[in-house]
Amino acid sequence: MLSLNIISTSRYWSPVDIYAGGAEHAVLHLLYSRFWHKVLYDIGVVSTKEPFKCVINQGIILGEVQYMACKDTNGNYSSADSTDELSEYFQEIIPEERLCPFHIVKSGEFFVLKDNPNIRLIARAHKMNKSRGNVVNPDDVVSEYGADSLRLYEMFMGPFRDSKTWNTSGIEGVHRFLGRTWRLIVGSPLPHGTFRDGTVVTDEEPTMEQLRTLHKCIAKVTEEIEGTRFNTGISAMMEFINAAYKWDKHPKSIIEAFVLLFSPYAPHMAEELWSRLGHPDSIAYVPFPKADPTYLKESTIVLPVQINGKTRGTIQVEKGCSEEDAFTLASQDEKLSKYLLGKPIKKRIFVSGKILNVILDRQNVKEQNSSPEDC
Repeated sequence: MLSLNIISTSRYWSPVDIYAGGAEHAVLHLLYSRFWHKVLYDIGVVSTKEPFKCVINQGIILGEVQYMACKDTNGNYSSADSTDELSEYFQEIIPEERLCPFHIVKSGEFFVLKDNPNIRLIARAHKMNKSRGNVVNPDDVVSEYGADSLRLYEMFMGPFRDSKTWNTSGIEGVHRFLGRTWRLIVGSPLPHGTFRDGTVVTDEEPTMEQLRTLHKCIAKVTEEIEGTRFNTGISAMMEFINAAYKWDKHPKSIIEAFVLLFSPYAPHMAEELWSRLGHPDSIAYVPFPKADPTYLKESTIVLPVQINGKTRGTIQVEKGCSEEDAFTLASQDEKLSKYLLGKPIKKRIFVSGKILNVILDRQNVKEQNSSPEDC
């Protein structure tokens, strides 16, 4: 008889929510684990037919793009599109010292030699392999940029399920993003290069604009994580940081929620920021933030403005804006003011949230525009 404790434990831990593995695991680990799980199911040890609720095959990371030039039997360069039989030509890999904009440029969808744009090159990324010499050592990347930069870049390269091409220069972009995030919360470095203790956040109440920006970011990042679209989740956090740099003050409640949102992507940096924000415990035990639908609703709308039935422009107004307020904003608008200021108005047609139509008194407009000699 099987122990009731074993059965209850298996029911608690299984089935596994997500199995993430590449296609190379399909006939090895995945098949092996499913086979033994079904054996255990048949003898009553486990209570589910399958060991995993969901299987995701992630794409592989290819090596950096290699550029190859075709040469004929005489050693002269030939364009890759000049013949259908590339096997007749010797393909030469462009050396790394020539891989720069001064030697290779993009022309439309293809790459060509800058010295001779008629020579089209073959641009191809291969699976990382020692024999090709295109293997990127993660230890070297971590030593130069840090583990969080490597982790963040791998997620930012593209959709989780797609194969991506490694580009060492691309990691510098996410490394700068981490630096901007750090300086926003901790402040600029001191003259001798170190940073002050703590952060530059304030205990002030956040504004409505700040709350809307935060909760839109939370909603977007949460949605993208659930859909394994980590790259677009990172883009949403980049937009938040860009918006936050325009604020005069950075309320602690806003920054704390963002650091929580940020922690799955850059856990080491998030832990340090969480500690600087005054929390003695690890951020790993704090619940993930949830978006408040109240702050996801747009407070402003674009209102078309017509003059005598013809659309002349638009204005940004608050929802529920009155006719008088809408007309005042239209009169102050640079493009619309020339149609309204000093002009006699016959009537105004206003549909809240839909349109403002200003009907001018054509007769009086003509009289105003006419000169004394014409009278």
